[in-house]
Amino acid sequence: MTVLYFAWLRERIGVPRETVETSAATVEDLVAELRAREERYALVFSDLKAVRVALDQNLAQFGDSLHGVREVAFFPPMTGG
Repeated sequence: MTVLYFAWLRERIGVPRETVETSAATVEDLVAELRAREERYALVFSDLKAVRVALDQNLAQFGDSLHGVREVAFFPPMTGG
C-alpha cells in the first residue's frame, strides 16, 4: 500500500510517500508497525492527537479497517481562517 506524509510529518520522516508491505488490520496497527521501524516514525506518531488520517482520500479514524485500502495519508489537523 502507498503511505503518504504531508506537512511536518513529511519533513520529519524525510519522504513524501513510500510503499509499505503490511499485515496491519487497522490504521492503528499500521501506525504501530511504523513506530517500530525507527525513531523518526516513533517521534512523528508519538501524539496521535496531532495527526489525521485519510484512507483512499476519505477522512478516517485510527481504528478503521485497512481491508481493501490502497492509500493511507497522514497529515496534521486542518485549520481555517
